[in-house]
Formats: sequence, structure tokens, C-alpha cells
Amino acid sequence: MRPDASTRATLDKAARENFPVAPFFLPRAWRDDLMAVYGYARLVDDIGDGDLAPGGADARHLGAEGETDRLALLDAFEADLRRVFDGTPAHPLLRALRPAVRRHALTPEPFLGLIEANRQDQLVRRYETYDGLAAYCELSANPVGRLVLDITGTTSPERLRHSDAICTALQIVEHLQDVAEDLARDRIYLPAEDMKRFGVTEADLARPTAGAPVRALVAYEAERARRLLNDGTPLVGSVHGRLRLLLAGFVGGGHAALDAITAAGHDVLPGPPRAGTAGLLRAVGTVLRRARGEG
Repeated sequence: MRPDASTRATLDKAARENFPVAPFFLPRAWRDDLMAVYGYARLVDDIGDGDLAPGGADARHLGAEGETDRLALLDAFEADLRRVFDGTPAHPLLRALRPAVRRHALTPEPFLGLIEANRQDQLVRRYETYDGLAAYCELSANPVGRLVLDITGTTSPERLRHSDAICTALQIVEHLQDVAEDLARDRIYLPAEDMKRFGVTEADLARPTAGAPVRALVAYEAERARRLLNDGTPLVGSVHGRLRLLLAGFVGGGHAALDAITAAGHDVLPGPPRAGTAGLLRAVGTVLRRARGEG
């Protein structure tokens, strides 16, 4: 199937992620299936963030041309998702998902979780506690890791636990990188209880650069994410070959992003601190050395 312009634009965002989504060294079938899952996850996020082009092809594919209400668009997207499992979906990214679903007997639940996370984004714009934020990550991030395990045939209860820790950490890292962007969308993913503890107000988050309280708060949340990445690292050592390298890329990408945040003095307000290629490779190497000791 030849992708249309909107589909290509969605998939092209993979290059801007903190970690390689479907690197060249994986078997072709895995790459295709992982990119299909990525395309799905990226599109549902674009709907939830209001990033679809008005009157564009995505809404037209979903039978919702002219619709601007995000909840209505998410409803249309869910209806088309269900046709992946029982019928023929209309959206090209959902049609591309069907082979992966069939090959690996994937269930609707993780895909529905991602939709529910984006519904929650329309209704919940602040999180009082870390536990509340973690529950959101259970919907917004953890399903992706579970799908990776399903696609690679490596699912087990222990691996799911480690995967959830890694995915929650990666979501927190993304939130830290995007504090200013999220605030522009009237969303704050820093727990209010932690903001209060460090004396940070919403006005502080709207400044061009971070003062000492914001930097201290970001450092605290970054260390929390790093602990989660470390908790999940045994997942890398539990698998072998190219899959180990892929998972090390995920974990290393999280560490490299955290290193970039640290190098910026934990000032994330001017824009997202990003790791360079050298930093990413160093972080992946460290994860692989640790995994060899645990594997």
C-alpha cells in the first residue's frame, strides 16, 4: 500500500524520538510491525493533541471530515480501530496494522489504552500526585512496551513488569523535555504535590528560563525516571541477539535524554534538551554492559 502524504508525515516523526523505533538491524517483519504500531500510537497522539490538519486526509479517512472536536475524532478513530479486528478499517495506518495484529494475535486492549489516555488528556490537565501520573502512564506508555514484547514473542509476567517500568520512565522523560510545550497546551505533567514541595508555581513554568526551584523539581523527577529505567533494565538482559540491542536502545535513549537534561542544568523551559548520537551510543553501550552482567 502506497502511503499518502498524511501517513508519511506521521511515520516521519519516528526520526525525532529519543530512541530508534524500528532500527535497520531488526528482521524486516519486526521492523514493519513495529512501525505499524508506532504509526498507530503517533496518530492517536496527534488526534489528542489537536495536531491533525483541519479538513485533512486523516479526518476524511475516519469519516469525520470537518469534525474538530477531539473527543469525537477519538471516537471515530476507535470505531476504525475495532474494524482492524473485525472488518476493514478505512485509515491507511490502521490498514497497515492488520498484518501485525494477525501475525501475533494482538488484542485490542493495548490499542484501546492509548486512545483512553488521549481521552484523558482532554479532561485531565493537572495531576495532583505521582500515583495519578503513573496511572496515566499505564495507559499512555506501557501498552507500547507490551506490544513490543508481543510482536517479538517474548512476553512473560516478569518481562511485562520490567517493560512497564521502562515505558513509564520514558513517558516521564518526555514530559520533562516538553514542559513548555505541554504548558502551551494547558497541560502540566509534573505532580502538583511535587511542585508544592519545591515551591514551584505555574507562573514559574511559563518563564523563558527556569529558576532554581524549577531546576530542583526537574532534577527530582529526572532521578525518579532514572530509577525506573534501572528497575526495568533486567528486561534487556533477559533477551538475546538483536532484540537485546533494540531494548538497550530504548533504555539507553531514556538515559541519554536524562543526561541531556542534566547537561542543560535541568533548565527545560527554553526547549527540549536532546541527546546527540554520541551520547545515545554511550548510553546504549552502558546498558548493554550492565545487561551482560545480569543476563
